[in-house]
Amino acid sequence: MIRFELLRDKGILVVRPREALRAEDFATIAAEVDPYIAAQGGLRGLMVVAPSFPGWENFAGLIGHLQFVRDHQRKIERVAVLTDNHVLKVAQAVADHLAHPEFKLFEPKGEAAALHWLEGTRG
Repeated sequence: MIRFELLRDKGILVVRPREALRAEDFATIAAEVDPYIAAQGGLRGLMVVAPSFPGWENFAGLIGHLQFVRDHQRKIERVAVLTDNHVLKVAQAVADHLAHPEFKLFEPKGEAAALHWLEGTRG
């Protein structure tokens, strides 16, 4: 299960994975953010607060995650990942070469710094 909040005034989506990720989680998030993206042209940022990576519930969860990334990566300017998990740190290095958004890692308690970075302009 993913808890999420769309900070509409900032154009930032905050996600907090708590349990194994399910395909339904990504469908629920898309139903909330896709109309916002259609109206605004994209998201300024995505903050992933994940001190540990919960994995996927099943293969469908993995596919749902990959499809969400594929469908939304070009519509997000920046991604801040708050973690000390080694898997997510490696994923960030791979994403730097394959995905559109600018990525930055933060310590798990660095939400204020991550939000400040996401609110900034690219440059």
